[in-house]
Amino acid sequence: MTDPTLDLRRFLPTSAKEMKLRGWEEADVILFSGDAYVDHPSFGAAVIGRVLEHEGYRVAIVPQPNWRDDLRDFKKLGRPRLFFGVSPGAMDSMVNHYTANRRRRSDDAYTAGGRHGARPDYPSIVYTEILRRLWPDVPIVLGGIEGSLRRLSHYDYWQDRLRPSILLDAKADLLVYGMGEQTIREIAHALDSGHSIDELTDTPQTARIVSASEIPAPDADNIILHSWDECKADKRLQSANFKHIEQQSNRMHGATIWQRYGDVAVRVNPMLPPMTTEEIDASFDLPYTRLPHPRYKGKTIPAYEMIRHSINMHRGCFGGCAFCTISAHQGKFIASRSKESIMREAEAVTRMPDFKGYISDLGGPSANMYGMHGRDLSICSRCMRPSCLHPSPCPNLDTDHSRLLDIYQSVDRLPGVKKSFIGSGVRYDLSMHPTGRKETDATNRRYNEELIERHVSGRLKVAPEHTEQRVLEVMRKPSFDQFHAFKQIFDSVNRRCGLRQQLIPYFISSHPGCTEADMAQLAVKTKELDFHLEQVQDFTPTPMTVSTEIYYSGVHPYTGKPVNCARTRDEKLAQRRYFFWYDHTYRREIIDSLRRIHRPDLIEQLYPRKK
Repeated sequence: MTDPTLDLRRFLPTSAKEMKLRGWEEADVILFSGDAYVDHPSFGAAVIGRVLEHEGYRVAIVPQPNWRDDLRDFKKLGRPRLFFGVSPGAMDSMVNHYTANRRRRSDDAYTAGGRHGARPDYPSIVYTEILRRLWPDVPIVLGGIEGSLRRLSHYDYWQDRLRPSILLDAKADLLVYGMGEQTIREIAHALDSGHSIDELTDTPQTARIVSASEIPAPDADNIILHSWDECKADKRLQSANFKHIEQQSNRMHGATIWQRYGDVAVRVNPMLPPMTTEEIDASFDLPYTRLPHPRYKGKTIPAYEMIRHSINMHRGCFGGCAFCTISAHQGKFIASRSKESIMREAEAVTRMPDFKGYISDLGGPSANMYGMHGRDLSICSRCMRPSCLHPSPCPNLDTDHSRLLDIYQSVDRLPGVKKSFIGSGVRYDLSMHPTGRKETDATNRRYNEELIERHVSGRLKVAPEHTEQRVLEVMRKPSFDQFHAFKQIFDSVNRRCGLRQQLIPYFISSHPGCTEADMAQLAVKTKELDFHLEQVQDFTPTPMTVSTEIYYSGVHPYTGKPVNCARTRDEKLAQRRYFFWYDHTYRREIIDSLRRIHRPDLIEQLYPRKK
């Protein structure tokens, strides 16, 4: 009997041989992906391919083409009837390739065997340049996180310079930013109807190069940013631009954004409104195999192993953390799947041959935002806030966790499910926020208790990110007092239920606004809580975040006030070592640093003398 997981016809074709198995002479659309091909709704190229396939188009995919040989991978499927699509990967290539110290990583979670070197730096630029050279008259549509976050001028940490919109470097006709299902469907239909790619000027959620003469006068529907030349000359103007970019990315009905580059301009059309439940269900309910392509038989793809038994319940995040790119790509408004769609996927997971009864994650960008939105959507439609939680939760936000509890309990009742875990990050400031509504507050208390009692796989990861209030303000994170309160709940439930689970907090060093003294206070406070920290990272500036703009310009985009930043390797290491105050390797250096910054009082708190 043939192994159904090896039936090539269940996957999008990746070779001329597989196209012939389907009786195709040509494809309508050919996708080039920087990731290995995993036919799963967590992998963007698979999603776009399945969406177009559902519309009746013949879609092929070339995963991780070799860009260093005779370019046969770029030629092997021939010319598509409609267009080439380029998806550089689910993770930004430069974050994928380099550490915060700009050191080359030795692995790649989105490649079979975890090997590095299967994709270039900036595949958006490399792939489109090759395709344009080989097929000069075929339209090229660029999508994915890399292009999405570089759609306008941006600071590039790895080159330590301001770069223009990626459209000035990539040879694409059109850039699709954000979650692209609806937009790519509209593009395909337009090209299939005989329109040229140059006619698609008003397509929502796209960016393209136009003549500078097309820039209109500024008004409510058109925001004119400071030009590329102005931004290069004055970092503060780049910072001022970002405020507009972030606000428009998080509006329900945004404006068109324009930025001039000499004789041309980049036009960025507004994001689409958040997907309806029916629209997001339609995407997740497509016939994914949920498996890596058979070409990888015998090899492990680490990113897939992490999510193979997980379920994504929604998109978007209204947390607005200053260092996070989720809202820039997905928006702040939550698009939630129906309970029926989630249950269908859960049932599909239970039928997987390797399923042992444990669903690894029922989550999303933030695990507990499922089903949440403003009570009065007319207020949301006018809102310009990038965060619904900072500086305090919006009074219009419905924080009721009852829909989540219903999902958790329904999934746990499925035959074959022993337990479901929550592996995504939980916003405890959301579940603990007092609303003044007795029923909602009681439900949310029950959510916290049920989460800790039934849905923790030994360790619950949460992200306070720092302990000091002035750093947390820059981060757009809640007071550390809320972490204390949540830890008390966590410890109480563990005692009551006889559990020995761990609470694992995430922290960031060298974030804008953070000093050595702040890190020393972090060390003291986490020591008092008996934490030996594990989940820590040095701040890495990535395009299109508030934190990155502060790091580059030295000022906050919303206030224009200066913010101190650790920039040199020594400054960053001086902050990072405080995470590991308990390691004797760092003891002398930390003591010397505390004396240098005139905080000898903290030496006694970290290293008390024996009486």
